[in-house]
Amino acid sequence: MNHALMVHDCGGSEVLQWQELPLVEPTPGEVRIKHSAVGLNFIDIYHRTGLYPGGSLPFVPGLEAAGTIESVGEGVEGFSPGDRVAYAGGPLGAYTESRNFPAERLIKLPEGISEKQAAAMMLKGMTAEYLIRRTYPVQAGETILVHAAAGGVGQLLCQWAVALGAEVIATVSSEEKADVVRALGCHHIINYRNQDVVEQVKAITTGAGVPVVYDSVGKDTFEASLSVLAPLGTLVSFGQASGKVPPFDVTQLSTMGSLYLTRPTLFDYTRTREQLLQSSRALFDMVLGGEIKLEIAQEYPLREAAQAHQALESRNTRGSTLLLPD
Repeated sequence: MNHALMVHDCGGSEVLQWQELPLVEPTPGEVRIKHSAVGLNFIDIYHRTGLYPGGSLPFVPGLEAAGTIESVGEGVEGFSPGDRVAYAGGPLGAYTESRNFPAERLIKLPEGISEKQAAAMMLKGMTAEYLIRRTYPVQAGETILVHAAAGGVGQLLCQWAVALGAEVIATVSSEEKADVVRALGCHHIINYRNQDVVEQVKAITTGAGVPVVYDSVGKDTFEASLSVLAPLGTLVSFGQASGKVPPFDVTQLSTMGSLYLTRPTLFDYTRTREQLLQSSRALFDMVLGGEIKLEIAQEYPLREAAQAHQALESRNTRGSTLLLPD
């Protein structure tokens, strides 16, 4: 029997309920996947709490997983039973042992990429790809700031930027995490628990500021992120781990140097299948080429996802977290 974690009412981690979920045959255009590993992402918490709509209740959360195709529906081309595959993005429903999924949004895994690796990196890695190559194309020689650098997306962003020849300023919350990002090649590390981020960035850049800040923290870092930007700089706000950014006066952007502010999402950068494939290929190339190394720092049984959510919410994780079906 297939099992899944269901959300019947939005709220704390205790609302995740392990229960049986019958499977139906794949409809035309779908495949059935037996999951080997499920990726944990902060957006899962947003869906669980209701901050982001997860659709009608009850629902199964989760946007990232990898596994093996068990069967294919009518009209599916390019996929066969036994293929190793992964996905990142909707529809929701990854917190389950097996599920049906639209083939159009599925990615076949190349040799050299394990299913655990794929579940740990697809959503975070393709997010890093579009942020650093398309939202703000980082150039060699630029100095950039990455908040929460020891986190899942943060580690990939830092490594990608270093590979491009950029100088990376990384913020972290502990000396342990500082060691992690130092090993990734980050050039400057700021522990925001005991250092002033604005002062440190200004000192590092001799007052010039940085052309781009990648900020997944949100409320706690928003003002500092704006303050360290050079004129015409770009604040890329792609998460809100500390809470939503409160409303602010948009004229602040002009008074601080005609700044740019964007709030991008992975879906908009992978709307078409070709965009999805281009993004995933770029990610695979970086991993297979050794320019990006993945850290799977935490693993939990899928049925214990509530504990994983608590750890992520309290910022007691680093790198990627996997949820493993029994």
